[in-house]
Amino acid sequence: MKFTVYQLLWAGLLASALLGPARAAPRMVIIDQDGSGPGGSNIMSIMVLLQSPQVNVLGIAIVTGNAWRDDEARHTLRMLELLGRTDVPVVLGAVYPLVRTQGETHLMAPLVGQVAWLGAWGQRLSTLGEPEAGASASPKPGVSQPGPWDTPPLQEGEPHTAPLAEDAVHFMIRQVHAHPHQVTIYAAGPLTDIATALSIDPHFAEMSQGIVIMGGSLNPHTEDPEFATSPRHEFNWWFDPEAALITLRAHWPRIDVTTVDVSIKTMFTQQMVDDISKSNSPAAQYIAKFNEERYYLWDELAACAWLDPSIITKELPLYMSADVSHGPAYGETLTWGEALKPALDLQLAHAQVDVDVPKFVHMFDELMKAPGMHSAAPATR
Repeated sequence: MKFTVYQLLWAGLLASALLGPARAAPRMVIIDQDGSGPGGSNIMSIMVLLQSPQVNVLGIAIVTGNAWRDDEARHTLRMLELLGRTDVPVVLGAVYPLVRTQGETHLMAPLVGQVAWLGAWGQRLSTLGEPEAGASASPKPGVSQPGPWDTPPLQEGEPHTAPLAEDAVHFMIRQVHAHPHQVTIYAAGPLTDIATALSIDPHFAEMSQGIVIMGGSLNPHTEDPEFATSPRHEFNWWFDPEAALITLRAHWPRIDVTTVDVSIKTMFTQQMVDDISKSNSPAAQYIAKFNEERYYLWDELAACAWLDPSIITKELPLYMSADVSHGPAYGETLTWGEALKPALDLQLAHAQVDVDVPKFVHMFDELMKAPGMHSAAPATR
């Protein structure tokens, strides 16, 4: 009889439980994400961590990025209902970046050039070639964006639950202090919430176990027009450059960065969707019903690499930051090696640049097909 890696993992978890006090405790994580949906990289990366038996998700903080915060929170809450994970709290983070504004960004575009993706502030101006049959880029060109307080109908149905009354920043600070040196911060959207937490509590970073960031770009080898002529551009750091700078300079025990360079090597294909859809698990059926994008698995890769670092086959030790000069390179990735770094209190980051794609794809597929860890019966539409 053959077993998948995740069947063996679940068996191991059960065996550990039977051993009593000697069992390994789940790894604690706080997710800080721009949870646009339904489906898509943001939501599916949350699902990766929810589906893993290795992980205790303490909460999900929602920050404006690919879409506006409140709309993202609705999609995230509904996903948790459909997966039967309403035990996981959702908390609201920042609506706006620290300094960059939508108005100034649009005014600067004729002078410094357009960007391919404006997230909550606009629509996709260029896409990666032609989408696969049945796939779509979201949002579609020509479709107007909702404002920060709009509540357009959700394809997957409206959530019946609500975020906690506590704001995301104080929630994160409280959890890190309640579990000193045990909580990893998984930050896969703009870093506004993280920078704000660091400003309120200077010990926030050092009290954690480390931070996992999806962001930054070094020199991706691609014909994708979003990066081919702008190799240091990446949306999360571009959207809030000052937050990226503050976050990267904090004294985290460890900083892992999933860059554009490695992310664009992982594509969500129709074959993956077809395979996942054969499972009756709530996660698999959520993807089968609601995920229309066939695009890079940005955030899922960052989550899986935290769960199993062996899927990353090459990383570079770099001192990283974001350009905050408010010129043409505003928000682009800055990097240095040990010999050339500026005389500042910079922190070493582990920048991921290559991946074992088959191993990652297998890991992601198996997680989505796994039964999951349900706290309640999955909600129906």
